[in-house]
Amino acid sequence: MNIEHATSRTRVARDHALITPESHVPAPLVGWTSASAITLIAPRMGAGFAMHLVTLEAGGASGPPPDGVERFVYVLDGTVHLDADRLLGGDGYAYFPPGATHRLHTEAAARLLMVEKVYRPLAGCSPRVVVGHEADVEGEPFLGDPDAILRPLLPDEPGFDFAMNSFAFQPGATLPLVESHVMEHGLIFLQGGGVYRLGDDWYPVTEGDAIWMGPYLPQWFGCLGKGPAKYLYYKDVHRDVLTETPTP
Repeated sequence: MNIEHATSRTRVARDHALITPESHVPAPLVGWTSASAITLIAPRMGAGFAMHLVTLEAGGASGPPPDGVERFVYVLDGTVHLDADRLLGGDGYAYFPPGATHRLHTEAAARLLMVEKVYRPLAGCSPRVVVGHEADVEGEPFLGDPDAILRPLLPDEPGFDFAMNSFAFQPGATLPLVESHVMEHGLIFLQGGGVYRLGDDWYPVTEGDAIWMGPYLPQWFGCLGKGPAKYLYYKDVHRDVLTETPTP
């Protein structure tokens, strides 16, 4: 008996989850061809959005999201063709509002992070297609700390009901406080690691780990080790909490 096969760092709780690579189980994506996904975060968990780690084989192609659903994709490895005339290389990304026709396809294997959610309309406002590259986004010292750099990947406009940011920490850098707020988060570590406080629990985290944080969950991160850490994260924004539909 190999006891290593019976261990995992994955933990799923009422208001948070840590999903680690040794527990990943791929499944097909509805409407996609030559593609599979690890669904890291989903409404079945209690989240208000879905986050997938998508693998596209050579010749793979995306399908459309369900009606009313917006989509964000970020290229982790390889190169992805967007429609007929654009390329998304590593750290490239794209956002598509509901109903925006698009096709992602590959000539060689590639990996994506994909976030989808039901869009919540706001009178007089609407989002637009955004295509960019993380390196072209100016970093902002988080609350004045030059060792914690935040890069907002989507416009801070009322038409957008969620934000996607990258957050990079130098060794020893930390969040400056234990946060607790109405927004929920979903994130994946792209580099390095450290320790994450989620509620009253403390988790060692490293590249490839994904985390869901429910609303008001006390949370804190510290970058440990000799190298920097970076994660990509989602949060909901720009909508009145009194008019939203609670997650069952």
